[in-house]
Amino acid sequence: MIASDATRQTNPQSSDQTSASSVVSESSSIGADVRRTLAIARNAFREAVRDRVLYNLLLFVLLLIAGAIFLGELSAGQESKIIVDLGLSAMLLFGAFIAIFVGVGLVYKEIERRTLYAILSKPIGRGQFLLGKYLGLCLTLLINVLVMGVGVSLALIYVRRGWDPLATKIWPAIFLIYFELMIITAVALLFSAFSSPTLSALLTFFVFIIGHFSSDLKSLANTSNSAAARVLFRGLYYLLPNLSNFSAITQAAHGVTPGATPFALAVVYMVAYVGVLLAAATLIFSRRNFK
Repeated sequence: MIASDATRQTNPQSSDQTSASSVVSESSSIGADVRRTLAIARNAFREAVRDRVLYNLLLFVLLLIAGAIFLGELSAGQESKIIVDLGLSAMLLFGAFIAIFVGVGLVYKEIERRTLYAILSKPIGRGQFLLGKYLGLCLTLLINVLVMGVGVSLALIYVRRGWDPLATKIWPAIFLIYFELMIITAVALLFSAFSSPTLSALLTFFVFIIGHFSSDLKSLANTSNSAAARVLFRGLYYLLPNLSNFSAITQAAHGVTPGATPFALAVVYMVAYVGVLLAAATLIFSRRNFK
């Protein structure tokens, strides 16, 4: 009787110790996964920084901003508007080029150099690999967007020969541009998970163009006489990203900042859409056989 009572008293302690150790091991495993993902992101960022195309595009955008200053000085009273229009449009266009042409090579370069086999032979999941690559390129885009945004703000201050309220009012639109580039990067990564770089770049570019005309797709779906065309246009409308949610360049040029609610909804839309794209890319990439 005494032995059985002692056993009942010690069993709860041993079970508590077992559950505690399992929690500790699980948290340490999660921490290790996070460190591995961040290591892949850091390497992807370094590779992107070493790519000369980034510097060329960044230099071209800064030169375009300088050209906008020149054009603005020729247009009396329209200097700030022209600088914001050209500067933010160039930021979006060349940011999309970086997202597309660097994004489609994130996976392909590792396969071509056969470094992917060494990476996946370690305790790194394919989803971790894709997430790390995605975060690395997003960090690269963030730095490029910040540099370009500072360039536009300085151009506005230079033209006004003093402080210009637009120098700060344009930043919500700049961050919306960055959120759009995050979606384009995820699209490029999805296509690169199962196709060649050329085809991936072409498909991503089509998504980028069509995504800015989502409202037109909906109008075509409502006005088309063909049932098949209505199904096609409506399917494209719901399947492709609605990038018009992130278009605030025209408003920014007139000194209008997006409201808190539309801005928050755009962030939620970006997070949800990127999450779906990364999940789909992981599912496709995990089924590929590299042997």
